[in-house]
Amino acid sequence: MKISGTPYRTIWPTAAGVIRVIDQSRLPFEFTTLDLKTLDDAAHAIRTMVVRGAPLIGVTAAYGLALALREDASDRHLDEATQALQATRPTAVNLAWALARMRSTVAEVAPSERVDAAFREAGLICDADVEQCRSIGINGLEIIRRLAETAGGRVNILTHCNAGWLACVDWGTALAPIYMAHDAGIPVHVWVDETRPRNQGAALTAFELGGHGVPHTVIADNLGGHLMQRGEVDMVIVGSDRTTASGDVCNKVGTYLKALAARDNDVPFYAALPISTIDWALDDGRAIVIEERSPLEVTHVAGRTSSGVIETVRVVPEASPALNLAFDVTPARLVTGLITERGVCPATRDGLRGLYPDWQKAK
Repeated sequence: MKISGTPYRTIWPTAAGVIRVIDQSRLPFEFTTLDLKTLDDAAHAIRTMVVRGAPLIGVTAAYGLALALREDASDRHLDEATQALQATRPTAVNLAWALARMRSTVAEVAPSERVDAAFREAGLICDADVEQCRSIGINGLEIIRRLAETAGGRVNILTHCNAGWLACVDWGTALAPIYMAHDAGIPVHVWVDETRPRNQGAALTAFELGGHGVPHTVIADNLGGHLMQRGEVDMVIVGSDRTTASGDVCNKVGTYLKALAARDNDVPFYAALPISTIDWALDDGRAIVIEERSPLEVTHVAGRTSSGVIETVRVVPEASPALNLAFDVTPARLVTGLITERGVCPATRDGLRGLYPDWQKAK
């Protein structure tokens, strides 16, 4: 995607041998990059949400392991680095998937060859993510195209959190079909949930859509259901941080409520995701470990003042505690379909197996 006319990925290796990422904690007010030079740098970037989004977390972890092996390519350090990266964000399965793939690759070569093998494999994971997201966009585009033909006018799409190119390496998952529909001349408009408490929708999704010229409107999280009742939402597309083998979708907290409202108002509800987000070993979404983040994300908000200074302010009483569970699970019965790089399928075990007949190899 492009920023001020310049194409960017969210993460890339530099000629100096460091891994450069877009610092998403500064968006939308400042576009800056950050260099990751060590394992600790990569772990810190994931933990503090300098990088975020399930696919990008996985790619960053892959490069983080490569950086760790540059420091020490021994088996012991490989184990330690894997554990350190695994502990950064527990919910998104892409992280564990990427680390398992990296370990499998480097375990087959001598320690003296591991650094080159690790960086090469991380690059392949990175490129594969771009292609998978592009394919998700193509497959989701057909759904939007059919809606446009039926409606005969603008297609209003609601999305929650950020599942665009900032959450991946490029294109994105939930936003990829929207970008392609817009580029194809299909009139689309996006209702952008602000997505409290970290406001990834208001800060990141709106930043992306505005940069690409896609018509959009930022709304309070609680407005979505009302808009559906008024017939102003034609479909919902969200991303996923972990999807079970039976089709349950774990995504940013608040997604479940949108799925309930969509079902009550006969609005199709889709989740867009690549194979790396599917947890083939898990059937019941209720067993997913839900990350609990700092209550400060709820009690405080950051923004830019009229003087141009970015400040953080408290919005709840000093004595009031806060709970910050970062994700929820939408049962498969509420999901109209899963948009993947291989096509669109029902949110069922049979539906996923139909797209991924080799699914057992992914365990």
